Amino acid sequence: MAGNQRVYKQRIRSTQTLQKVFRAMELIASSRIGQARRNAQEASPYDHALSQAVAALGTYSRFEHPITQERTDTNRVAILVVTSDRGMAGAYSATILRETGRLIEELTKDGKEPVIFTFGRRAQNYFSFRGTPIEFSWTGQSDRPSDQAIEEVATTLLDYFLQPAEAGGVAEVHIVFTRYVSMVSQVPEVRRMLPLKVVDVEGAGELDDAGNEALEKELAEKRGSSMPLYEFEPGPSEMLDALLTRYMGTRIRNALLQSAASELASRQQAMHTATDNAEDLIITYTRLANAARQGDITQEITEIVSGADALGAE
Repeated sequence: MAGNQRVYKQRIRSTQTLQKVFRAMELIASSRIGQARRNAQEASPYDHALSQAVAALGTYSRFEHPITQERTDTNRVAILVVTSDRGMAGAYSATILRETGRLIEELTKDGKEPVIFTFGRRAQNYFSFRGTPIEFSWTGQSDRPSDQAIEEVATTLLDYFLQPAEAGGVAEVHIVFTRYVSMVSQVPEVRRMLPLKVVDVEGAGELDDAGNEALEKELAEKRGSSMPLYEFEPGPSEMLDALLTRYMGTRIRNALLQSAASELASRQQAMHTATDNAEDLIITYTRLANAARQGDITQEITEIVSGADALGAE
């Protein structure tokens, strides 16, 4: 019985150590989630304004731009997989990897060749372990992506889409990330980024001919008249070229910031649950240790009484 006490006490000490680690990680995630959430939310007004500018520009010019055109000269498709660099975030990375597996299976059935790009060490390790080639990988900034890393990701994917087929170009660019909804809700999402379809932030829809007509009607209702006339300097084509490229970058930025906020929220929830579970485990082991101690005391008393009775009988 004394051996059981030692075992339970050792388990209590080790669980208390883990509990401190879980609690520290929860506090770190809690301190970072506020800024990550603000970064994701504060990017929305800029995205909305940029999409409105592109929509207004598209009203006076056709979206005849390389990044809006479907490609048929190659079957290669780029997939950017956004996961965490570290574990202890619940099912955050596992959910993204599962969605990526489904996307790869669908693309393969359609006769397309997936080309993997990863953002986050968990995705890199996952595909490396399975022997899947990785075209590009970014690590170390999953919960706090820098502007430089975001620009590098967007530029790399855009370059691959614009490259000719013989140089390794791709026909489509997909991203698998986690959209932040709230502290208790993060939704995995698969989004086709290229060829680009300009979408209004508040859900006006794709800005093709019908989209332009809908936008014109919406603005006319707001102003009580027809669409205002704009003068562009330089011309609409030059501005469209600059705005569409920037619009592509903002969509990548938004996805990475959403993923960062989702990762921290998932880690905070997971570590809070782990801390509570460790406390429950400590209480359970303490009760078992007390029961074992009481058993040892009872056994010792029984042995002493039995010995005393044996001496008295003599």
